[in-house]
Amino acid sequence: MAVVKSFSVGNGDMFYIKHNSDNFTIIDCNLSEENKDEIISELKYESNSKKVTRFICTHPDQDHFGGIQWLDDEMSISNFYVVKNQAIKDQKTDSFIRYCQLRDSDKAYYIEKGCKRKWMNLSGDGRETSGISVLWPNTKNPHFIEALEKCDGGESYNNTSAVIRYSVEDSASFLWLGDLETEFMESIVDDIDLKKTTVVFASHHGRHSGKIPNSWLKKLDPQIIVIGEAPSRHLHYYTGYKTLTQNQAGDILMHCVDGKIHFYVSNENYSVGYFNDEQQSKFDNYLGSLDVETEYTLENME
Repeated sequence: MAVVKSFSVGNGDMFYIKHNSDNFTIIDCNLSEENKDEIISELKYESNSKKVTRFICTHPDQDHFGGIQWLDDEMSISNFYVVKNQAIKDQKTDSFIRYCQLRDSDKAYYIEKGCKRKWMNLSGDGRETSGISVLWPNTKNPHFIEALEKCDGGESYNNTSAVIRYSVEDSASFLWLGDLETEFMESIVDDIDLKKTTVVFASHHGRHSGKIPNSWLKKLDPQIIVIGEAPSRHLHYYTGYKTLTQNQAGDILMHCVDGKIHFYVSNENYSVGYFNDEQQSKFDNYLGSLDVETEYTLENME
């Protein structure tokens, strides 16, 4: 089995993947004095049985690395996956200082489109791959080069975001977009390998500014779009798609097993009408189950 969890951390992102191999992955963080002890305790417990733990930071914004100093102190980040940059900020928070230390250290692995690494997407030495692939950035793409120049100049950071895909063999798949902006996504659609994906985490916490363009959605054909915790007035709700809204659901845990995803949420009063009820109880507050459609499944339905 594999578990993907999206934490409810306010205006920011934080996820983990407990892989069905000897891997554990944390994607972004937005820890605070109020939530850090509970979340870090859970991360330590869930990763305890795994020998390979990595942290992926999609881009250098405070709400994607906030509190990383606490996480590093408690879990000692030894595999720090990051898009190579030299971002500067007027306000050098403790989190940004630690981010830069990790980014510029020998613990850093610089990710880009198509990169290969044990055990991210290569098996070896008796250990299976994690199932993670990096779809973006193409560091030679002119649109990315321009975005990186703005990042390194301290202007804006969103469009340096990595696009990360995780797939469970013959089953569910997940896509993270960081805070990519709509116009930028449109500009790179022909330079990124998009394919059908079960769960897509909406860019920029679900904001209108990060609306996933139709040119991407047509290729991704998502079964579920998770909309983040930006203020409701800034959210795009993806009419015509099945969605989970983290503002209302709270933490969202996805248990992947036997071609299905079983969904659990921390808000026991949250409900949606489009999941199957399979009476699951492995975790608290079962929401419902989804049969995973793969490209192979769809081909055989035609």
